[in-house]
Amino acid sequence: MSLSHTVGLLTHPDREWEAIRNDSESVGKLYLGHILLLALIPAVAAFYGTTQVGWQIGDGQIIRLTSGSALQLCALFYASMLAGIYIIGRFIDFFAATYDVKSDKPRGVILAAYTVTPVLLMGVIAAYPNIWVNMLVGLVAVAYSVYLLYEGLPILMKIPEDRGFMFASSVLTVGLVMFVALMAISVVVWSMGVGPVYTS
Repeated sequence: MSLSHTVGLLTHPDREWEAIRNDSESVGKLYLGHILLLALIPAVAAFYGTTQVGWQIGDGQIIRLTSGSALQLCALFYASMLAGIYIIGRFIDFFAATYDVKSDKPRGVILAAYTVTPVLLMGVIAAYPNIWVNMLVGLVAVAYSVYLLYEGLPILMKIPEDRGFMFASSVLTVGLVMFVALMAISVVVWSMGVGPVYTS
């Protein structure tokens, strides 16, 4: 059922959020049927792009990573995506009481997973590691994910739109803070020797 919602979120998000709300999907099934598969897209694309295609700065030579280095970094990236979705989902569940959400079960991870779907799908562009193309596609994907968040949260949580707007803004803030924290952790990890190794 999970992957069947993907097309609907891109074509008719309102109806699809209603369908997602009516599903009795567990977090385990969501990970197995949706998150684990879609999160592979940017990770595998990045591995291919950094080892086979490479990137170029100005008129300089094409830069590529060794397979071992790329595999290590992409595995860490994959794990961080899986963990990040779960953590944001738990934050959503924590905030739910503040916004007077009355639900029979926690829905935070479900909201986080389906909201980030466009970003995971568009991660395929990492197979062509051009910074400007990646930034443009990334901005479009993030913008649509933000739209899904603001559109879907009131529907999934069954709360009024004005309260849903404030709730979604809080979730977005947490997501931005987590992104900055992830960047800081990346710097620390690189300083410990788990950084990129370039082909000669």
